[in-house]
Amino acid sequence: MNALTTTKESKNLTPAALIEKTIVLRQGQLSSTGALMVKTGKFTGRSPKDRFIVEDEKTKDLVDWGGINQPIAPEHFDALYQKILAYKNEQEEIFVRDAFACANPNYRLSIRVHTEFPWQNLFVYNMFIRPTQKELNNFSPDWEVFAFPGVEADPNIHGTRQENFAIINFTRKKIIIGGTAYTGEIKKGIFSVLNFLLPHEHKVLSMHCSANVGTQGDTALFFGLSGTGKTTLSNDPERRLIGDDEHGWSKGSIFNFEGGCYAKTIDLSPTKEPQIWDAIKFGALLENVIFKDGTNTVDYTDSSITENTRVSYPIYHIPNIMYHSKGDLPQNIFFLTCDAFGVLPPISKLTVEQAMYHFLCGYTAKIAGTEEGVTEPEATFSTCFGAPFLPLHPIVYADLLGEKIRQGSHAGDGHINVWLINTGWTGGAYGDGSRVELSFTRAMIKAALNGALDHVEYQEHPVFGLHIPKTCPDVPNAILNPRDTWRNEEKYDEVAKDLAKRFIKNFEKYADQASAEIKAAAPKV
Repeated sequence: MNALTTTKESKNLTPAALIEKTIVLRQGQLSSTGALMVKTGKFTGRSPKDRFIVEDEKTKDLVDWGGINQPIAPEHFDALYQKILAYKNEQEEIFVRDAFACANPNYRLSIRVHTEFPWQNLFVYNMFIRPTQKELNNFSPDWEVFAFPGVEADPNIHGTRQENFAIINFTRKKIIIGGTAYTGEIKKGIFSVLNFLLPHEHKVLSMHCSANVGTQGDTALFFGLSGTGKTTLSNDPERRLIGDDEHGWSKGSIFNFEGGCYAKTIDLSPTKEPQIWDAIKFGALLENVIFKDGTNTVDYTDSSITENTRVSYPIYHIPNIMYHSKGDLPQNIFFLTCDAFGVLPPISKLTVEQAMYHFLCGYTAKIAGTEEGVTEPEATFSTCFGAPFLPLHPIVYADLLGEKIRQGSHAGDGHINVWLINTGWTGGAYGDGSRVELSFTRAMIKAALNGALDHVEYQEHPVFGLHIPKTCPDVPNAILNPRDTWRNEEKYDEVAKDLAKRFIKNFEKYADQASAEIKAAAPKV
C-alpha cells in the first residue's frame, strides 16, 4: 500500500464479514433463505464487445484475432492500469482475496483479486478454490485481477469501444475490469487465461462443460449452450458433481477449474433443480433478482431487471460432490443441443470425427419470441460450446479433443462414447412439434451411462450421418428417429437439408485448417 494514501486493504475476509459490510454499505439485502442479494447496475451480463487482449510479442502470433479476441495496444492497457491504481488508492477500503484456479495442483494458478465492493469479493470466495491458512501464509500470486466498476475508460484515449472494459495482459499476467460491476467478467477472465495457457503450454484440453461421476467411478462430461439443459442434466442425485461449468482434461484426470457454481436462476424451481434451490442459503450471492412485494422472498419468475438472474455459491453448498473436484478420464461425453427445428434425434452416437465436427460447430437454436426480432427458430453456433472465451484458434481445441478421445479412458474397455442429445423439439419445429420430454432425456442419458446402449442396433441418419439407437430402455421406440415423428416426412427431409446447409455454411470459417477427416463428418446435402 502506498504510504501517502489511507486506503485500507481488507484481505481474505470471511463470507460473513463481507456480507455484513455489504449490508452496512446498503449495497445488498439478505433474502428469506439467508442469501445476499445485490444488483450489478447497468451491466447484468458480460459485454463481449468490450473484452480485449493485449497484442504483444507473447500473443500476436498465437491468439485467434477477430471479433471475439480484439487486440488492444500495451500502452492503452498501461494507461488504464495506472488509472485503476490511482482510483484504488483514493478509496477508503478495498477488498483483496487470494485464491486458486485448477483443482489439479500440476496446473494450479495462484490469483490475487482486488475488488471495489465487498460483494464482488464474496463472489471470488465462492467461485475460486479457497487456499488453506498454511497456503495463504506463503501465497505468491501468478496472476492479479483488478475489478473496479468506478473506473471508466475514455474511448478516444484508451482504445476501447466505450466506457466499460475487460482487458487481459498475458505478458504482465494481469486482468483489469472497469465500468461494469457484473461479477461474471472476473470468472470468465480467468477462464480465458486458462484457455490460452493449458492447451498451448501443457496440452491440457480446457472445456466449457459440466462434469460428474457415477457410483462406479465413471466420469461424464456435459457440453451445452444456455437453454440446452446442461445444469439440469448434470445435477444428478445419483452422481457426484465435479463442477458445473469449467474443466480441464489432462493425461490422468478431469478436474474443475473452480471452487463454486454460478447458476442461472430465472424460473428456478425446487422440483426441476433441487440441488441449486437448496444451495441458495447464507453465503450464496444472488444477482439482479426481485423480491415479492413486501417480502424478502425471491420471485424467480421475475425478469424485469434481466433474464440473466444469477446465483454464485461455493461448491460445498451442494451435498453430493466429488472430493477435491477431480475425477478419472471420461467414459461418456454428451453434447447438448436444443434443436428448435425438430431435425436432430433425441439421442445419437458420434464417431471421433463427428465429435470434432460438432464440437467445432457448438450448435443450438434460439426460439421465436426469446429475443426481439426472432420470429422463427434461429440456428446458433458457438465454437467448442464456448466461443467468447477461446483465445486460440478453434482447431487447437478440436484437435486436442480428438486426440484425447482416441487415447481412450482408463475405465472399462478403454473406449469413450460421444453422444449428441437433442433436448429441443420433435414431431415438427417449434410452434408445430413438441419438446422432448425431460423424463425421456434423463432415461436416454441413464441408458448411455450404464451401458444399455452399447449393444443395441443403430441406424444412420441420411443427412447428418448420426447413429440413432433403434431401442432405448424406458423410451418409446417411436420417438428415437425424428423423421418418424413428423406427420409429413417430406417436410422433415426439406427442413433437415436446410439445417444441414446452415451447418455447412457455418463451418466454412474452419475449412482451411480442418483435417480431411473432420470435413468428411459434415452433413450431406
